[in-house]
Amino acid sequence: QNMSFLRNFFLYKCLFALTFWNHVSLSVEDELFTSASNNFPEDGSNQKIKSLPLLYANSHQSRANFDWVVIQNTTESLSLSEIKNDNVNKLVTLLSNFRQGSRLKNLTLTNVLVDWNALMKIFQTVWHSSIEHFNIINATQLSDIKRYNFDYSGTSMKALTVKKIQITDLYFTQNDLYRIFADMNIADMTITDAEMIHMLCPSSESPFRYLNFFKNDLTDFLFQNCGNLLQLETLILQKNKFESLHKVSFMTSRMKSLKYLDMSNNLLHHDGADVQCQWAESLTELDLSSNQLADAVFECLPVNVKKLGLRNNQISNVPRGVAELKSLEELNLASNRLADLPGCSGFPSLQLLNIEMNLILTPSTDFFQSCPRVRELQAGHNPFKCSCELQAFIRLERQAGGKLFGWPAAYVCEYPEGLRGTELKDFHLSQLACNTTLLLVTALLLTLVLVAAVAFLCIYLDVPWYVRMTWQWTQTKRRAWHNPPGDPGTVLRFHAFISYSERDSLWVKNELIANLEKGEGCVQLCQHERDFIPGKSIVENIINCIEKSYKSIFVLSPNFVQSEWCHYELYFAHHKLFSENSNSLILILLEPIPPYLIPARYHKLKALMAKRTYLEWPKERSKRALFWANLRAAISINLPTAEENCCGETD
Repeated sequence: QNMSFLRNFFLYKCLFALTFWNHVSLSVEDELFTSASNNFPEDGSNQKIKSLPLLYANSHQSRANFDWVVIQNTTESLSLSEIKNDNVNKLVTLLSNFRQGSRLKNLTLTNVLVDWNALMKIFQTVWHSSIEHFNIINATQLSDIKRYNFDYSGTSMKALTVKKIQITDLYFTQNDLYRIFADMNIADMTITDAEMIHMLCPSSESPFRYLNFFKNDLTDFLFQNCGNLLQLETLILQKNKFESLHKVSFMTSRMKSLKYLDMSNNLLHHDGADVQCQWAESLTELDLSSNQLADAVFECLPVNVKKLGLRNNQISNVPRGVAELKSLEELNLASNRLADLPGCSGFPSLQLLNIEMNLILTPSTDFFQSCPRVRELQAGHNPFKCSCELQAFIRLERQAGGKLFGWPAAYVCEYPEGLRGTELKDFHLSQLACNTTLLLVTALLLTLVLVAAVAFLCIYLDVPWYVRMTWQWTQTKRRAWHNPPGDPGTVLRFHAFISYSERDSLWVKNELIANLEKGEGCVQLCQHERDFIPGKSIVENIINCIEKSYKSIFVLSPNFVQSEWCHYELYFAHHKLFSENSNSLILILLEPIPPYLIPARYHKLKALMAKRTYLEWPKERSKRALFWANLRAAISINLPTAEENCCGETD
């Protein structure tokens, strides 16, 4: 009987094994399984998400007699699809064979369409099997949710992942649903993209170390006053509907082991208002990216945080003295509204700063001095204004020794328009253009040199004298224009105006006047001692006589070039020469004039003597008759007043 029993038992076992291998189609290959993070790239969770081992469709797919689809199978992993109410009992029966101690460790169910009781049977069966990592993807629950007495004892489960679960029942007691998951005695739980609006606090101290509720509808009421998550180290609440940063801090205050918290892509804001935040003291990594936080967020941060993410918020300034984060090593402030690099007065341990895509035109140059421990600065993709102020920042890059991340491609001029697109490494301005003090000193020196040169030229060319004479001539002309109607004006009254030095007056009186105003031909000469009108200025008399004379006779000698008044008379006569385009100058060289005796201001006299024919006073008496004849011929003209003013003897 014993032998018969053993034989039947052996045959039964063989038959069961053949049936199992035939219908489930388990592969004998011991393939390596891949991680769930590769299956869920759209979760948006970062490397902190601890995924469950899943199976890819690298192996064959087959539809068994149980109407589910076998995606992939190994001795340690099983992946099935199309689980429905009509085959769920067979699935439960199948999973019941994998008692604790079996080699099957990983189970993935995809496209699950069952009622609440069937779903709980699957969970309960898995809980008492050898499975350690359980994944449910795209599940729909059809019937009413009711209270279920779940038995958590004696499980091998370590991690649960539920992705895209849909609850069709709109009216149910939430505790009946959430209590099942809240009291699970596993280390890791992930529920993503499930439209979950709440989660209960565990009934007793929970073994949860990792919770991921990515992309749900959770609010500020989550885990408030919850003291049973003492072992929780990682909490991911990305893409939910949290609003109050203060309530989030209070949520963590009793999580004594929490190290990492992801609150990115929510609706968080903090208005300050003297509200005291209470964070878990163990929290070292906090991600608050893509929220609605402003400058007041720095009043509500965990004091022991080492890595802080504030990317894509509304921060325009990092207040000084608000909070001192002594342990902070990494700070991400990219995509905010900052106009300058923040200092490190509140972050003495800062090593990495990301401030890309802000509104920084000209970064401050004392950043690395105030932040000596910073080993990497990411400041690219800002609208840099390429000006003198930016030159110091460019020099800072050379001194920093590679601390600017993304240099040079990410650092490009935005302003001015003409330099847009130019990399900062290619932007250069001279030291003179950027040093205001040096520029002012250089401009002052150049101005002084220019003034000195102009002054020298003015003195050398006697410019002030010419200016004064021009002013006198202009004033005389102005008065002439305003003469009364009976004034004779500028009608010619003299044949010639005589200009000479007082030292040559004897020759002028005894020779020149005596010979021209006597004898044949009525010659009327204008002499200052005789014809200047009393009461008028000397300059005005000179100008009047020159303008009322047909010619101007200049008696040249070494004495002439030494006379100031002779220079005046020559200047006005020369001015008339050009203004009236007349040929009115007659030069008489009484004595030879050595060139070195002619002052520089007599450059006009030099030019006249070089270009014009002059009469030279002959020493021989025999030649003087010809001299007087030539001179009379040069000044011969019929004056309107000639008949009224007949020439006579001069005194």
